[in-house]
Amino acid sequence: MKISSAAKAIVGGLSAGAAAAVTAVQDQVVTSGETVTIVLAVLGALGITYAVPNRQPDSVTPGRGL
Repeated sequence: MKISSAAKAIVGGLSAGAAAAVTAVQDQVVTSGETVTIVLAVLGALGITYAVPNRQPDSVTPGRGL
């Protein structure tokens, strides 16, 4: 199954943003510093995940794992 780099980056960004947002709302108040942290988590995950290439499959024998 092929997953494009853009789709992989979007999922990574959403995951990082969600994790940062959940942490930020624990006290039921989101400060400007927490907002910056959420934005940086999303942007960082987008950039890093997009930059890392997908692994090309080796010639793997079916049923033998990676």
